[in-house]
Amino acid sequence: MVKQSDRAPLLDWEEIPPPDPNQAAQPALHPPLREEEDAPAEKSSKPAGRRTPSGTAAGTGWSTSTVDTTISCSPTKSGTAVIVSGNGNSGRPLTQICGLGWHRPEPLGSDRNLPFPGLSVRDQWEEKDQIVSVFVVTFDTRSGNMVEWCLPHDINLDGVEFKSIASGSHRINSDFIYFRKGCYFGLACFANMPVDSELERGARMKSVGILSPSYTLLYRYMHFLENQVRLQLKSPGQYSPLEAFYEDKKAVLPPAGNGLVTACPTWSVTSINRCMHPEMKITHPAGCMSQFIQFFGEQIMVLWKFALLRKRILIFSPPPVGVVCYRVYCCCCLANVSLPGIGVSVPELRPFFYINIADITTLEKEMSYVACTTEKIFEDKKGLYDVYIDNQNVKTHRSHLQPLLRVNAADKEKYRKLSEQRQMLLYSQEVDGDCTTNEEDLFILFFMELNNRIFQTLSDIAGSNDPTLTAEHVRAMGLDPQGDRSFLVDLLEVYGLDITLVIDNLCCH
Repeated sequence: MVKQSDRAPLLDWEEIPPPDPNQAAQPALHPPLREEEDAPAEKSSKPAGRRTPSGTAAGTGWSTSTVDTTISCSPTKSGTAVIVSGNGNSGRPLTQICGLGWHRPEPLGSDRNLPFPGLSVRDQWEEKDQIVSVFVVTFDTRSGNMVEWCLPHDINLDGVEFKSIASGSHRINSDFIYFRKGCYFGLACFANMPVDSELERGARMKSVGILSPSYTLLYRYMHFLENQVRLQLKSPGQYSPLEAFYEDKKAVLPPAGNGLVTACPTWSVTSINRCMHPEMKITHPAGCMSQFIQFFGEQIMVLWKFALLRKRILIFSPPPVGVVCYRVYCCCCLANVSLPGIGVSVPELRPFFYINIADITTLEKEMSYVACTTEKIFEDKKGLYDVYIDNQNVKTHRSHLQPLLRVNAADKEKYRKLSEQRQMLLYSQEVDGDCTTNEEDLFILFFMELNNRIFQTLSDIAGSNDPTLTAEHVRAMGLDPQGDRSFLVDLLEVYGLDITLVIDNLCCH
């Protein structure tokens, strides 16, 4: 049986410059071993075609790359044909996954649904010019967490000091944290270094982070942030590499009166263009999806139902929180639908990533989200969430959602198919050396095809002369007529589908 490591530690990969300037750089699938503290201080890579920083960013360790890739989808009665051009994370063309055929590229289409109309897809979604702020957070023994330095100097970073150093982080050596700050998303690398100082109580803790309008490109700067937090621990106050980085990467945002981004480019339920774009992945796929699958097992199908119903999902875990942020991302992947018009009237499943008590007021207003926390107090705040996940224990305090916690026969069969496809992929990678696709593509497409099949069937029934959902229809969608009845009732209500559900002489609208 082929197995793949479920490790998803801080920076278990390293970006490698492309040998061909026309070929995009991609993270290495099997990175070489490297020493944590003895990396050359001069390691840096200046991106081609960019502004040259005014200073020398010694010891930055950051590099950039772009991929010119477009994706479009073509819904049909039987499913969805996903069209891809360009390369996946492996650097090779994508091939057939989950029964969906990969064909020649088609145009991406209109930019009317893009967050910044008038700008091209490349202008809006490439990794360049997306950094809104760069900052250093430190733990002070007298004042607690505080922002030590930032650019620009006048940006509002209230609360970032508590997001960048998660509660309980004093017990660990390093971590990385995704979070949301207003209309922006952040990534911070935390490190804890023992020091011979009574003033600092024997430990120096800092975090270096960035803010961007989109969370899906932040992973590109992990290596840079990790190097910088080490530099800040060893030589506090050395900000010149951060200044050079910000000058090269600072975002060019559209004018909007208050200077803020007016639309958050978060996960889009109705568009495959962003969710499947290789530039839109928050992390190198090695270890992310496999860890999620192995950690939750068959309970992934339970999380899938809650995600599709747009429930408020809160994941608790003690530090480190980096891997748990990946679980937030994976939960969002479960709810993707590419059929036009589906999900327009339902709340967007918003990834909040790491949250703390300072986010309570914000969460009170949210109708649908996925988040993680290290603060146990949230478990008692039942008004803030619908589903609470502690380790592998998925629970809900809402009685009408209790039946969804049971894994039924249809769920087991779907999970078996997912596991089978995953093992076939890993086998072909190991035995045949076939790296034309990866687990993230397989995972996302598996659930997208499943969701498309369900909503295509429901749409056909809703538009028919007899809008009645029978047990045969339910089985054809891959669901259990009895075990998934309450799920279907909620699904029809949430998505506003006027269909009569008839199973064993029981009916409901």
